[in-house]
Amino acid sequence: MNILLWHVHGSWTTSFVHGRHRYLVPVTPDRGPYGLGRARTYPWPDSAVEVTPEQLRHADVDVVLLQRPEEHDLAGEWLGRPVGRAVPAVYVEHNTPKGDVPNTRHPMADRDDLLLTHVTHFNELFWDNGTTRTAVVEHGVVPPSVTWTGELDRLAVVINEPVRRGRITGTDLLARFAEIAPLDVFGMKVAGLADHLGLPADRLTSHDDVPQHLMHVELARRRAYLHLCRWTSLGLSLIEAMTIGMPVVALATTEAVQAVPSGAGALSTRVDTLLAAAARFVADPAEARRAGTQARTAALGRYGLDRFLTDWDRLLEEEVCASR
Repeated sequence: MNILLWHVHGSWTTSFVHGRHRYLVPVTPDRGPYGLGRARTYPWPDSAVEVTPEQLRHADVDVVLLQRPEEHDLAGEWLGRPVGRAVPAVYVEHNTPKGDVPNTRHPMADRDDLLLTHVTHFNELFWDNGTTRTAVVEHGVVPPSVTWTGELDRLAVVINEPVRRGRITGTDLLARFAEIAPLDVFGMKVAGLADHLGLPADRLTSHDDVPQHLMHVELARRRAYLHLCRWTSLGLSLIEAMTIGMPVVALATTEAVQAVPSGAGALSTRVDTLLAAAARFVADPAEARRAGTQARTAALGRYGLDRFLTDWDRLLEEEVCASR
């Protein structure tokens, strides 16, 4: 099957292109948001190939995977045929709704020319999808090549744009955890975070845009993983940390309440409870190891790559067959 999709979310796309299909990834000279091409910091197989808009006009495409509203019309323009009619379309929604929650209407609501697929059951529940057909395919991750050692009594966090996103990502809570142990914050646009929070450099260290495989190596050395997002879809970095074998200290919000089982760390809406758990893990590496082992078992069982790809194969084959 030839699948057209844009490179939007690096970690999710990395898992998706590990399937058995051929993946057509648009590339433009400026490598802008609609022509980023293949990933440069994630390991992608050779079956993910770059195609220009001009090449797409003559390409054999079995299904289009949309991830942003404007991609529907853009795909139709580049392919030269109506998407959702002449070629099947599946829209993947990665995010929680914004705005008038829980009344936020999805931009693809009330359509009969595509399948709207959410990455969590929470997201499907909270978006107003209208009459559009929906499905859920939960995340799957390529297993990191490292396992937890936790020799550093430090806490790890992965957040993209924590200054801009603020309370959404729990940025305002970081200073309280920095009193428990030094924090290492990984992600995009994390530089200057300590100054923004008024923390000394020895309490919070930023690691800006570290390649994924190197980030995993560093995560594995930290004692525990913090997930302080108030309102966000289930982050793949959380699942990856669990797969590494890290104990998790997480806010009990959105899909995290399903992803983090009892015994894998601490899950609560009470920050004091999470602070106490973080302190226990920092003080007791053996307890951290026990929780991390349960986190790893849970993540491998629920978010394994084979399950993810099998679910997507089934969904895509049903959509392509239904259009014939």
